[in-house]
Amino acid sequence: MFDFLGLGNGLLNVVVLLAILVGLVVIHELGHFIVARRSKVTVHEFGIGFPPRALTFAKDKQGTIYTLNWLPIGGFVRMEGEEGESDDPNAFVHRSLRTRLTILLAGVTMNLMLALVLMVGIAGFADPSATVLVGEVKPDSPAQTAGLMTDDIILAVDGQTYAWFELPAGPTALLDYIKARPDTPVTLTVQRPSGEVVQLQATTRSAEAIAANEGALGFNVAGLKPGPTIERGLLEAVGVGAQRTADAATLILRALGDFVTNLANPQISGPVGMVGIVGAVREQPPVFLVWLIALLSANLAVVNVLPLPPLDGGRVAVSLLQAALGNRVSVAFERYVYLAGFVFLMALLAWVTLFDTGILQRT
Repeated sequence: MFDFLGLGNGLLNVVVLLAILVGLVVIHELGHFIVARRSKVTVHEFGIGFPPRALTFAKDKQGTIYTLNWLPIGGFVRMEGEEGESDDPNAFVHRSLRTRLTILLAGVTMNLMLALVLMVGIAGFADPSATVLVGEVKPDSPAQTAGLMTDDIILAVDGQTYAWFELPAGPTALLDYIKARPDTPVTLTVQRPSGEVVQLQATTRSAEAIAANEGALGFNVAGLKPGPTIERGLLEAVGVGAQRTADAATLILRALGDFVTNLANPQISGPVGMVGIVGAVREQPPVFLVWLIALLSANLAVVNVLPLPPLDGGRVAVSLLQAALGNRVSVAFERYVYLAGFVFLMALLAWVTLFDTGILQRT
């Protein structure tokens, strides 16, 4: 029998992913647009998606048209003189180098600001703790002696809770804390299936027993679950949110570094792989989707600032090169560079997609 439910969920995941990506790109392009307008640069078009054009739904007093385009994979702001010479005194090309760089980097700034705001909001109001669902409790183990039972949920160890969204520790930090303390008394804060919360005292096994995979306390992990919200004040939430934004930015840099050094066996996900990630996130509380949006926004900012044409970082590099050479880079050469960069990026995307779809196997 055909799996209509699975197909429906898959299509919904695609729609959700496209909505997220288009939203992030619109915010990115809005940064370019706002700074360009404040710099008195003539802006011809603010487009959602890539041409061919599907609809022109507005035109403002400055002559900018707002369009919806058929390819829902991005967006753009089309400025006068963006690709070279222009007779318009308000053209992008006639602005100072500092102004042009500010316009080019405004999109990156907007994505980082969005990631920061969302990360701070999560840290302050909706940050789930990481908890451990207990599976089988082994006989004569420290866990059994302490009174730990199957289906208990470990909320904290020694009064310490762990945030689910911490990078790179993540939800395993609670287990790592226990394993790193052989022959040590620990206090487990445990929630029973009835909802009752109790404190249990246990002493971990020796380092030799832990190394022999006997388990620090002697129970199997049935699963990791998001637990109660961690409460924080405003200043602490800002600090945690800022750190997570920085962690997200460095995470994508490490992933890209691994991708470059292991191109034949890429471990990163493209659009197809992201559909599966969205599906997994949708099964969790809504805060997980907000966190994914923040993570993708930070990643989009970092990727766009890389000095690769036609990304913003590549355009910044070309602008700096032109300034160093006294604008001796021709418009034709600049266009060829951007086209070559676009083809290169699309080829990399297609390569990753071969692995995401299973046509090629990761090892």
